[in-house]
Amino acid sequence: MSSYRNSDAPPPIMQGSPPAMKVPKAQWDMPPWNRWAFQHVREIVTTAEVWRGEGPVRELLRAETDLDGLAVVDSGGKPTTLSGLLDETYTDGFLVLKDGKIAYERYFNGMTPRTLHLSQSVAKSVTGTVCGILAGRGIVDPKKLVTDYLPELATTGWKGATVQQVLDMTTGVRFSEAYTDPYSDIGQVDVAGGWKPVPADADPSFHWPRHMFELIQRLTETTRPHGAAFEYRSIETDVLAFIMERATGRRLPQLVSEELWQKIGAEESACFTVDSAGYAIADGGFNATLRDYARFGQTILEDGADIVPAGWIAETRRGMHGPNFSTSMPEASYRNQFWIEDPRSRTLMCRGVFGQLIHINFDAGMVTVKLSTWPDFTSVPYSVATLKAVHTIAAALA
Repeated sequence: MSSYRNSDAPPPIMQGSPPAMKVPKAQWDMPPWNRWAFQHVREIVTTAEVWRGEGPVRELLRAETDLDGLAVVDSGGKPTTLSGLLDETYTDGFLVLKDGKIAYERYFNGMTPRTLHLSQSVAKSVTGTVCGILAGRGIVDPKKLVTDYLPELATTGWKGATVQQVLDMTTGVRFSEAYTDPYSDIGQVDVAGGWKPVPADADPSFHWPRHMFELIQRLTETTRPHGAAFEYRSIETDVLAFIMERATGRRLPQLVSEELWQKIGAEESACFTVDSAGYAIADGGFNATLRDYARFGQTILEDGADIVPAGWIAETRRGMHGPNFSTSMPEASYRNQFWIEDPRSRTLMCRGVFGQLIHINFDAGMVTVKLSTWPDFTSVPYSVATLKAVHTIAAALA
């Protein structure tokens, strides 16, 4: 079944009691099912709470501008409006903070201000930020070797790699990020992480990993020397999270709660999906509300707001630029689990497949959050059009 846009009549997915149109366990993150599932992850897989604590909520004042009719371009480069682009790109939630105030906020596809939405690889930036907090206190040292924290990985491809190389995805570990191949390494992450069952037509002789750490220990090959080049590989974030857990004696949901979520004044508790061993999937299993993603982005915009070390934010923005980082951002780089849009603005970005984005524009004092359910893992046209729209918004609000 093909997907549907917000302007289309939605199919009755998970409607009725019992629902006549149930989300299949093996395809919940694919279209059209993801349009429902990304807002209902806790009903599909096992999760662990990231408690917001009992502290005050950070109030987001409102200084709203009606941007629905703002002239932008669509994914084909043709004129449209912001409202039209949000519909074209399967948007569930869209929020712009300007100078810390809500300038524009829209919800679609049944999403509400209290709805938790799957962030996919935005989770990497959340995890990396908590690592920065721990590094600032000397609990995790990016200069140390991975095996200083996880000696079990001495027999894997991470032997000789530093924590910083894991943070920057510049280790030489062989890992396939081929999303559509269930036997690829990232395909095995779906099974190891508890997201998917073993495929029904799987080769019975293939040994599927039972949990994430087992998969990590099976990655024994390298393709180049550590530090030689960037290559986007989700498993690096999971290795980072295991380092953080080993260094602190705390599980990732607790770390994110105590070190970040409680301190940014989150409005709602968040959650991580967890595997069969209770490990939270750091590379893409984080779920939160639209406004709380914006609060996280605003914290980064404010140079860490005395929560994250300002030096860590500054160092993250100094990522070394070069070719072949991103097909949709020719001048991009990657540092400390964040994308950097270009070498001039050094705008930080958190990005996830199926259209998740937190765009942190320091020059404009603006944070933009887009939560989506694209019908494909990646789309260069959707990514390019979205970034152009974000820059058009910044100019309109200047």
